[in-house]
Amino acid sequence: MIPYGREDINQQDIEAVVGVLRSDFLTQGPVVPRFETEIAGYCGAEYGVALNSATSALHVACLALGLGPGDILWTSPISFVASANCAIYCGAQVDFVDIDPNTYNMSVEALESKLISAEIKGQLPKIVIPVHLSGQSCEMELIHKLAKKYKFKIIEDASHAVGGTYKNQLIGNCRYSDVTVFSFHPVKIITTAEGGMALTNQADLAEKMALLRSHGITREPGKMDREPDGPWYYQQIDLGFNYRMTELQAALGCSQLERLNEFVLKRQMLSKQYNALLNDLPIIIPYQHSDTLSSYHLYIIRLKKDEVQRSHKEVFTALRAANIGVNLHYIPIHTQPFYQNLGFTAGDFPQAMSYYAEAISLPLFPGLTNADQQIIVEQLKQAILSS
Repeated sequence: MIPYGREDINQQDIEAVVGVLRSDFLTQGPVVPRFETEIAGYCGAEYGVALNSATSALHVACLALGLGPGDILWTSPISFVASANCAIYCGAQVDFVDIDPNTYNMSVEALESKLISAEIKGQLPKIVIPVHLSGQSCEMELIHKLAKKYKFKIIEDASHAVGGTYKNQLIGNCRYSDVTVFSFHPVKIITTAEGGMALTNQADLAEKMALLRSHGITREPGKMDREPDGPWYYQQIDLGFNYRMTELQAALGCSQLERLNEFVLKRQMLSKQYNALLNDLPIIIPYQHSDTLSSYHLYIIRLKKDEVQRSHKEVFTALRAANIGVNLHYIPIHTQPFYQNLGFTAGDFPQAMSYYAEAISLPLFPGLTNADQQIIVEQLKQAILSS
C-alpha cells in the first residue's frame, strides 16, 4: 500500500542516533538544548522548548498562559482532538470557530463575529488556537489584531507547518502569537519519532514551559524558597509533568532539520504535480492563500459531490481497496462523543461538516515517486468516474 505519509530516514540520521547511544547521556544531556536552539534559530524565534509531543507542548503552553477553571479556549473543529483537549486538561472550557471554506483554517470572519457576540455575553476566550491545517498558515495578522482588541492570547497549532511561510517569513517566529507549537511525529515534515516543540519570544513563557515539562522541579537557587541543602538539592515549585524529549529524539531532529528545506521543496513540487494531474477531475484541489507558502504536510482534495456519481465513502473505500493509503484529516472535533457530551451538536459548525463530507487526504511524502503519483491519480479517476 502507498501510505498517506512516511518518514524519510537516511544514514546520517541513523549515525546521529547511534552517536547518542554511545554517549554519556540518553536523556537530559546537551543535544536537546541544541535542537531547541536550532529550531528557534531556523524559525526566527527567541526560545524553543522541546517536549515529548505536540500535545504536551499545547498543554504546557496553555498552563504557562494561565488557562484554568472558568476560562474559555477557542480553536478549529477541523484538527486533531489535541488542539481542544489541551483546554480540558487545564480545567477550562472549549468552544470552536468554524472554518474558511477555501483554506479550511479558522475563518477570520467567523472568529470576529463570534468575538462580538461573546463580548456582549461576557464570555470572551482567554486563548485562541488557530490551526495551520496541512501546513498552510492561518491569517495570523488579522487574528493578532483581533487578539489586541479582545484581549486574548494566541497559540499557533503549527503541528503541520514547520518549513512553511506566512508573509514571506517562516512560521514559528511568533510575530503574531504568544506561542507556536510544532509536531515531529513520523508523518510530519521532519521527525523525532515522537516529539514536539513550543516556540516563543517571551522569556517568562519559555521558563514556565520548561519548568512544567519536568515535574515543576528546579535546581536554580534563585527560584527556591530557601538556601539549598547541598549540591544535590532541588525543589518542586509547581505541579509539572514528565514531558521531556530524549537525547535520542533530539539527535534525530537535529539531523532531520538539515534536510527540512529539501523536504518542503519536494512536497511543494509533488503538490504542483498533483494540481496538474487532477485538474480535469470533479474535485477541488488545495487552495493557497496569497500570503502563505504551505509546507504541504497534507494534500487534501474535496469531492464535488454534485458531479461525482459515487458517495464520499465509496470513493474512499475504493482507493483503500486499490492499496492507496488515503486518509481523512479530520473528523470534526465537536462530533466526537466526548464533546457531544459537553453539549455540542453536529450542526453547530456547518462549514466544518461540509468539509468532512467531501475531504480526502491523498498520499504525500518526500519519498513518493512520479510512478506512485500516476498510480494514485489513475485509481482516483477510476474511483470517482466509475458508477
